[in-house]
Amino acid sequence: MTTELILTEMEACKQICIECQTTCIDTLKYCKSQGGKYMDMGMMSMMRDCAEMCMMCVNMINDGSEFMGNTCSLCAQICDRTAIACEQMGSDATMMLCATICRKCGEYCNSMGLNSASYFRRSSLVTEDALLSS
Repeated sequence: MTTELILTEMEACKQICIECQTTCIDTLKYCKSQGGKYMDMGMMSMMRDCAEMCMMCVNMINDGSEFMGNTCSLCAQICDRTAIACEQMGSDATMMLCATICRKCGEYCNSMGLNSASYFRRSSLVTEDALLSS
């Protein structure tokens, strides 16, 4: 893989993780506003976990962490489980959007996890300035 392709795939993964994090938080707020069956604490906790894990993935990718692959693999699992939970809420458009974004994020993160050995090159992807600016 070329360095350009690797950086493009990493950037795409970061962007979908950010979108998933935002979508999960927005959907969590939506559930709170709807009440009733939407107040399923298991599902709501899963959305919060998904949002937090997505941001951890972004941070690990940005930092060139050697744990990026493991983090992305776990994120993919959480995204998939969150999508299933959202889909169980029926045909609600907000819940289906969250499920769709979570599934897409899960696919990207799974790919990052599987290919992390070829992506991870801390010294070539991260500069000292980037690490010190965190």
